[in-house]
Amino acid sequence: MIVLVLVVLGTLSVIGFFWHFGSPEYTDTGYQPVQPVDYSHKLHAGELGMDCRYCHTGVEISPVAAVPPVQTCMNCHTLIKLSSDKLKLVRDSWTNKTPLEWVRVHKIPDYAYFDHSAHITAQVGCESCHGNVREMEVIRQVKPLSMGWCLDCHRAPEKYLRPASEITTMNYKAPSNQLEFAAKLIKEKNIKPPTTCSGCHR
Repeated sequence: MIVLVLVVLGTLSVIGFFWHFGSPEYTDTGYQPVQPVDYSHKLHAGELGMDCRYCHTGVEISPVAAVPPVQTCMNCHTLIKLSSDKLKLVRDSWTNKTPLEWVRVHKIPDYAYFDHSAHITAQVGCESCHGNVREMEVIRQVKPLSMGWCLDCHRAPEKYLRPASEITTMNYKAPSNQLEFAAKLIKEKNIKPPTTCSGCHR
């Protein structure tokens, strides 16, 4: 009997170990790679108040929120901090016409489909998935981006919807009538997030 109990407890312990330490909550949350250029979202998006969409231009019309080309950086930096050592790689990239090799931070598996524009159109705020980037010196992943995490939102989207004018607002505070606002928006836009396999696995 004791052997059976030990076998059951051992099996449950091993399953629990891999369930926790193998989950995106543990393996992916907090991922913060070293980037080729010391770019500060806290400075650009926070202190300077730049809108996310100035750099991530395709986010409203494309499935991907593309990393901005060096041209976007140089729109300002042909006039600002021209000789900064921190911008040497940016200037070299511009001069040599070679792209900077940024390290991607937020990525879902290739077998899952995600469309940024659909979420922006539905009025889900950037912060809901990316966290408060305006306080991040270096971008890091703050949400697990796992299937279960996505489904939590798809099953109860009313918690995450906000006015179109607040899409890029960080530290957004939902109004007291959030559920009423969301119900109206869901009806107006016919928002029906998929919860079946084919919605994201195509």
